[in-house]
Amino acid sequence: MVLVAHGSRDPRAAEATRALVRAVSAARVGTPVSASWLDHTEPAPAEALRALAAAGHRRAVLVPLLFTAAYHRRVDVPAAVAAARESAPGLTVRVADVLGPTGDEVDPGLLAGLRRRLAEADPGRFDALVLAAAGTRDARARGSVGRVAAALGAGLGVPVRVSYASAAPPSVDAAVAGLRADGARRVAVAAYFLAPGLFHDAVAAQAREAGAVAVSAPLTDAPELADLVLRRVDAALGAPRVVTPAAVGGAGAGRAAGGAGHVAA
Repeated sequence: MVLVAHGSRDPRAAEATRALVRAVSAARVGTPVSASWLDHTEPAPAEALRALAAAGHRRAVLVPLLFTAAYHRRVDVPAAVAAARESAPGLTVRVADVLGPTGDEVDPGLLAGLRRRLAEADPGRFDALVLAAAGTRDARARGSVGRVAAALGAGLGVPVRVSYASAAPPSVDAAVAGLRADGARRVAVAAYFLAPGLFHDAVAAQAREAGAVAVSAPLTDAPELADLVLRRVDAALGAPRVVTPAAVGGAGAGRAAGGAGHVAA
C-alpha cells in the first residue's frame, strides 16, 4: 500500500501522514505500507511505487488521502501512476477511492472519526455545528463535503453549515457567526482535515474569535480512518470489507446521545 497525501510545508502534516501509515500497518500486519506526498515532502507517489517495484513487489494499491475527488485526484494521482508504470512496467497499480464520499452515501467510519475528534475537543453539549474543510473550486467536490456535513448533523441532531479555509465561501468565522445569529448558543467546529497545518491553525483561530466553543483536531491516525483506508484498499482489489465496530463508534468514539448536540466520549 502507498498512501498519498497532499503535502504541506508544515512538518506536522507529514508526521500525521506517517502516524496514519503506522496505524494502517498495525492493522494489516505483513503488508508493506508507505507514505508519499504530492507536494512539499518526499517521496512523491511515483517514487514510492518505483521503490516497491525495485524491492520485488509486483502489485500495489495507491490510496489518495483526500476527502474529495477534485483536481488532485483527477489529475495529479493518475499522472503519478502513469509515471510509475512507465519506469516500472512490471508493477500493477490500482488506485483506491478517496476517503470522502464518491456517491450519495457517506462512509459511517468517516462520520465516526469526525465524532471522535469532536468528543475529544469537548464532550459536552452543543446546539449547532460547522464542518470546516480545506476548500475547492470544484462544485461537485463541494457537494460531497455538503453530504458529509448533512450526515454528521443528522446523526448529532443539530443544524450544520459548511465552511472552507480557501477557494470558496463561507469562511469558518462567517459560518459560526451565521449560526449564532440564528440563535445557536454553543457552536462547535468539526475539522474535516487529515493533518494539522496552516489551514487548521487558521480555522481554529477564526472559529474561536467568532465564538465557537470547540474546534476538533484533524483526523490524523484515528482508528476509524485507518479502517476506512483498509476498506478502500480491499474494494480496489475487489474484496470489500464489512465495516467493523471500531469504524462506527468503538471505544472512545463520540456519539450523539441524550438530546440534540450531546457528544459523549
